[in-house]
Amino acid sequence: MPSAFQFQCHLVLIFLAASKGETRYLEVRDVGEDDPFLLLSEDLKRELSAGQIYRRSLRCIDMLSIEGQFTFTADQPQLHCATFFIGEPEELITIDYDFVNIDCQGGDFLKVFDGWILKGEKFPSSLDHPLTTSQRYTDFCESRNIQRSIRSSQNVAMIFFRIQQPGNGFTVTVKKSTNLFPCNVISQTPSGRFTMVIPHQHRNCSFSIIYPVVIKISDLILGHLNGLFLKKPSAGCAGVGDFVELLGGAGLDPSKMFPLADLCHSFHGSAQMKIGCDNTVLRMVSSGKHINRVTFEYHQLDLQETETRKENSIEEFCFPSI
Repeated sequence: MPSAFQFQCHLVLIFLAASKGETRYLEVRDVGEDDPFLLLSEDLKRELSAGQIYRRSLRCIDMLSIEGQFTFTADQPQLHCATFFIGEPEELITIDYDFVNIDCQGGDFLKVFDGWILKGEKFPSSLDHPLTTSQRYTDFCESRNIQRSIRSSQNVAMIFFRIQQPGNGFTVTVKKSTNLFPCNVISQTPSGRFTMVIPHQHRNCSFSIIYPVVIKISDLILGHLNGLFLKKPSAGCAGVGDFVELLGGAGLDPSKMFPLADLCHSFHGSAQMKIGCDNTVLRMVSSGKHINRVTFEYHQLDLQETETRKENSIEEFCFPSI
């Protein structure tokens, strides 16, 4: 059975439905030919630049990368629905409840999750998020008027819901704000360039690219000097305190992915790696004692590139899954 991550242009919205009896965990399913990303027309771009609020209806399975007001109205019982929100790496997402008409006593629910969760795998992982898993959920049926505005801790968030009575539904407004020091990020695109900075903070940050990629680290500043290690049972950076690791796998949760290489020293130059896994993650571990920074660029891996080695390249991984 192919991994959902192998559907490259459709990213991770080729899925979904709450698993049996577990409303907090979502299962992967195909959603047909719907493009998960909202593609903006030139007319819409002009309307948005003029200050108008973008509005549209939500589908049961949906994905949004734009601010606006969004309404879901059930035309039939909808038991397993979700909307995924994604921003630019330096953006946080705020979801405001404008109107909610659901039957909480009858089994309906409307929940916001701080991050993404698929089949029990979370991004950011529990190791990299400042809140516990239970704290990352905001259940409208439990909080009601107590919390009608929820802001994410990173550039992704989601809502999932069950509405059984036709005509019932909800309206939310989605806004974005600037995150000065982006930490955990899911990339919207298969190519790009990014600089991650952790300024004297004891935290771990992951940058996730849901494509097979060539990743090139051009600048790494840590608070110490050590070495560069391929991940082996007896080698690595575990005792260093500040390092960068490259991970690969077929799921969403970095803590469940295979560690490929550790970088434990500061350098200016080029370290390149070809990773043919469905998901590639660059993860920085920071002790909080230093200002750590890493600059890298990435692009989707071409099959022809698997046959060509470049200078300063590290061993390739995961190519049978391409």
